[in-house]
Amino acid sequence: MKQTGDLTLVKKMNTAIVLDAVLRYAPLSRAQISERTGLNKATVSSLVQDLIDSHLVADIGPGESSGGRKPNLLEFRSRSGYAVGIDLGVNYIRGILTDLEGSVVAERRITLRTQDADSVIAQLFDCIEALRSEIPACPYGMVGIGIGVPGLVNAEGTILFAPNLSWPEVPLRALAEERFGVPVTIDNEANAGAQGEQRYGAGRGIANQIYVSVGIGIGTGMILNKELYKGAGGFSGELGHLSIHADGKPCRCGNQGCWELYASENALLEQAAPLGYHDLDSLLDAARGGEAEVVALFAGIGEALGVGIANIVNVFNPDVVIVGNVMRRAEAWIGDAMQRTVARRALKHHRGKLSVLFAEQGEKSAVRGAAYYAISAFLAKMKGSGV
Repeated sequence: MKQTGDLTLVKKMNTAIVLDAVLRYAPLSRAQISERTGLNKATVSSLVQDLIDSHLVADIGPGESSGGRKPNLLEFRSRSGYAVGIDLGVNYIRGILTDLEGSVVAERRITLRTQDADSVIAQLFDCIEALRSEIPACPYGMVGIGIGVPGLVNAEGTILFAPNLSWPEVPLRALAEERFGVPVTIDNEANAGAQGEQRYGAGRGIANQIYVSVGIGIGTGMILNKELYKGAGGFSGELGHLSIHADGKPCRCGNQGCWELYASENALLEQAAPLGYHDLDSLLDAARGGEAEVVALFAGIGEALGVGIANIVNVFNPDVVIVGNVMRRAEAWIGDAMQRTVARRALKHHRGKLSVLFAEQGEKSAVRGAAYYAISAFLAKMKGSGV
C-alpha cells in the first residue's frame, strides 16, 4: 500500500520550518527562506502570509538588491507576546517579563521572610500579576509562565521534595494554570539556570556543560550533547547532595556530609555568624574592605566548591562547568581557591579542555531559563498548529 502524507500535517511541518528559518536568520527574504529550507517559493509565500496574518512575522520592506528588484525582508515579531519567568528561591522570588526573543522588559524581586507554602505562593502570584500588568497591547498577551524551584519536580509540575523550603507536595503548575489561564512550566531552578546560560550566557554553543547553582543550597543542571539531561525519573541534578565527607554533618535530605553543607551560601553564613555577620551583603562589604577573616571564609567556600566541581569533572568530563546564582557575586574571593582545587583534584585528562566559568547572567541564569521555557512552549504550540 502506498503511504500518503496528511496535508494538514505537512503544512504544520513546513510552517515550523519557515518559522525556524525566520527565528534563526532574520532579516531575510522569501527567496532566501526557499533557498535555506528547500521549500518551493509558492509554498514559502503562502506560509509566510499565514505567519504575517498570525502576527508572528512582519514584512519590514525592501532590503539590498543583488541585481534586479529589491526583495522584501521578513523579521520575527518578538513583541507580539510576552513570557514571565520566575526563580523561586529559598529566601527570594525573582521575576522577569520578556518578549518572545527573551529580551527582558520588566523585573521584580521580593525578599521572602517565611517559607510557609501558602504565603510564598500568594507572593509568587502577586509577582506574576505585577509583571503581567506591564505587558503592552499586543496580539497574544502573556503566552506562558516558567518557574524554577529549589527541589524535585515531577512531570505534572508538582514539587515533590524541596528540603530547603520544607514544603509538602505542592501542585504548583495546576495552581498557577488555574489562576492565570496560560501554560505553565515548572522545573528545578538549576535546570532552568543551565538553560538560561546555554541560551543567553556562558554556555552558548557548548555541547557538554554542567551548571552549578550556588545559593542557600547547591543544585546542578546538566546539558549533555546539547540536551538537558533529566534522568530516568526526571530528577537528575541533585549533586549538592553528593557526600564529600563520609561521616559529615546531617543534611535535611536524609544523607550526611552533603556538598551543599560545606560550599553554599548557607554554609558561608553559618561559619560567619560567630564573627557577627548574618547576610551575604555585609560579608561582601567586609571582603572588599580587606577583612582577613572574611576573605579566609570565602576562600574556604571556594575550596569546598572546587572539591565538588572536581568530582563533577571526573564523572561527566564536560567542556565547561558554570557557577551561578547568588554566590556568583563572590567570584573575586572564591574564584582562585576554587580553580586551584579543581586543578589539583580533577583527573589530568579531564582537565585538558575544561573551563570553569562564572555565569554570564549572574544571579539571573535561572529566571532567564524559566522565561525561555515559556517562550519555547509557545513557539512549539504555534509551529504545531500550522498557524
